[in-house]
Amino acid sequence: MRRVSKLAASVAVTATLALTATACGESSTSSSSGSGKSDAGVGLAFDVGGRDDHSFNESAARGLDRAAEELGVEFKEMTAKNDETDADREQRLTSLAENGFNPIIGVGYLYGNSIEKVAANYPDITFGVVDSVAEGDNVYSMVFSEHEGSYLAGVAAALKTESGTVGFIGGVNNPLINKFEAGFVQGVLDTNDAEGTDVTVDVQYLYEDNDAGFNDVAKARETADGMLGRGADIIYTAAGQSGQGSIEMVAGVEGAWAIGVDSDAYVQPGLAEYKDSILTSVVKGVDVAVFDLIKSVQDGEPLSGPHSYNLAEEGVQLATSGGFIDDISEQIEAAKARIVSGEVTVQETP
Repeated sequence: MRRVSKLAASVAVTATLALTATACGESSTSSSSGSGKSDAGVGLAFDVGGRDDHSFNESAARGLDRAAEELGVEFKEMTAKNDETDADREQRLTSLAENGFNPIIGVGYLYGNSIEKVAANYPDITFGVVDSVAEGDNVYSMVFSEHEGSYLAGVAAALKTESGTVGFIGGVNNPLINKFEAGFVQGVLDTNDAEGTDVTVDVQYLYEDNDAGFNDVAKARETADGMLGRGADIIYTAAGQSGQGSIEMVAGVEGAWAIGVDSDAYVQPGLAEYKDSILTSVVKGVDVAVFDLIKSVQDGEPLSGPHSYNLAEEGVQLATSGGFIDDISEQIEAAKARIVSGEVTVQETP
């Protein structure tokens, strides 16, 4: 097994795929013929929000679609529901393993424990998990330097705000989302020091310990409304599908900007009517990581072990769609260079 991967070039390929939803929130198998494999193909288990969350699930789906288009793999998608237990996730992963899918990928840190347990029972199948590190010789853990990308978003927010107040909304107050907050706040404060600005950050979480925070659009809308009322004119939301509510609310206020997360919100069809209010997005290469793993299995050299997709290798980056941060590109690139060189160390905790 190969222990690390060289980051593949990110290619935006969207296949037209017919999906049939079932009552339990799962999707039927969608396939492209010609894989020539005796196994069932790729099994992908989404977190809550599913394929069209405009965030990390959607990014994983792009990687899967690319594999279907370029490698001819067949696949099955399944989607988690709110308030699931580890046992629920283990059952989903076990079902995919029993039906011959390989690799099997869990999207989201909540799959970490379940992947570790189920992978031990199926040593001949490769498992992958996004945003968590799980043990196992047949497990590939795909983690990202969200704090580094968020730092650049903080720099952009500090330079573009007119009111002097920007906001951060996290879906759930946990270590993963804390990384987004820590990077964003540090980027703002460092820019204050470097540029002589005086920007404050309003930080709010939708939930303390309820994963419904990743698909509660209404609560994100309410929280963003409160921030806007307190004077924030730029809001960065790291909350999965909930972020749509924040973007909708920001788009209704003249002069306000939203910052997307995980996927480039500006180019999402479901957010097209709000795109002129999307300043930028912190993009995570979940699609690249998912494609890397699928291709490695197809090539007979399955990846394993943890791999961090960081800013230096563009595993995280700041989107430039729309051209709204073109005027501060030099400052953004300078901040990126300081992180890559090690001059600036971005904190992972607030």
